[in-house]
Amino acid sequence: MTEKSHTSVQYEKELQDIKKNLLYEGALVEQAIQRAMSSLMDRDSDLAHSVIANDEHIDELDEKVEEQCIRLLALRQPTAKDLRFIATAIKVNGHLERIGDIAANIARRVVMLNEVPPVKPYIDLPRMADITREMVRESLDALVKEDCGIAGDVREKDEEVDKLNEQIFRELLTFMLEDPKTIHRSLLITQISKNLERISDHAESIAKMVIYMVTGKNVRHRHQK
Repeated sequence: MTEKSHTSVQYEKELQDIKKNLLYEGALVEQAIQRAMSSLMDRDSDLAHSVIANDEHIDELDEKVEEQCIRLLALRQPTAKDLRFIATAIKVNGHLERIGDIAANIARRVVMLNEVPPVKPYIDLPRMADITREMVRESLDALVKEDCGIAGDVREKDEEVDKLNEQIFRELLTFMLEDPKTIHRSLLITQISKNLERISDHAESIAKMVIYMVTGKNVRHRHQK
């Protein structure tokens, strides 16, 4: 193998390593969302505390991926297509790290909720969490496969999450107006709902970046029609 071909093989491996680490980071944040919601449904504060503690692992992976991307930019002088992927990967990595932070914030509110009686059965929140987890997974799938169709599906699901968030807020507002004693608990639940909605926004942003990466069409500041 010539030195040039060896360099090419190594370069391709480094690109694949970035993709693998992004998928791994995505799996970790998915798990964080799932475990945070399980800790709420099962009233398991130990599980919630583990979500908070494990956020440090996501932060470490975030730093690793960023370093890999910067190293590739500095040493390999990637061509236009790869350059666009690496630039996208840096931004996607940042979104995943923030999703991890949000999952930890949800877990902190769960710890407080688990200390008091529930206001109502949790029905819409688990549904929201399932959709947001799907969005995170599918947005990364779209990135790796360079598939705008999958990215479009992710954007459509964001609207469903927004509607559920509004529905939960209206319902809890009724509880708070009828019984002021529920205000603190209801506010904690609305914060969890809002955090799930924020996760869906991050996943949609990743999907928009994929569309730009593949087509060169900037849809980051346009709403889905």
